[in-house]
Amino acid sequence: MVQLGRHYGTGPASLAEIAAEEDLPRAYLEQLVVNLREAGLVTSTRGAHGGYELARRPENVTMTEVLRALEGPIAPMLCASEDPEHATVCDRTTRCTVNLLWVRVRDAVSGALDSMTLADLVPPRIATPPVVQSQPLQGALTRS
Repeated sequence: MVQLGRHYGTGPASLAEIAAEEDLPRAYLEQLVVNLREAGLVTSTRGAHGGYELARRPENVTMTEVLRALEGPIAPMLCASEDPEHATVCDRTTRCTVNLLWVRVRDAVSGALDSMTLADLVPPRIATPPVVQSQPLQGALTRS
């Protein structure tokens, strides 16, 4: 996602290109983009110049959204998941002595992820200054 953030506004980025830049297997990235596309975070374009792009501006994509799309509910323990179905897995949830701890950990992690966007992880583009070749000034004295 950070690579897609870097490419934002320049057209689709190929998975082969991203795999090379991040030193990751392309097959692994193919698995990830399925979930990211289903979550509405990326769009795909087919064809010779196709690839993947962010569906929204990097500053409008929270890290919570990215993590949930890739990993599912954010919870340090299954009983602390925000998904009510996961809470039914443990029959001790209502009388558990450490459930409060896991809920607070979950909320702290969620808060940190909610406060960050993809733009926070994408370094700003630095414009490359044009290369200026020096030429002798006309009328300047030169040594022979």
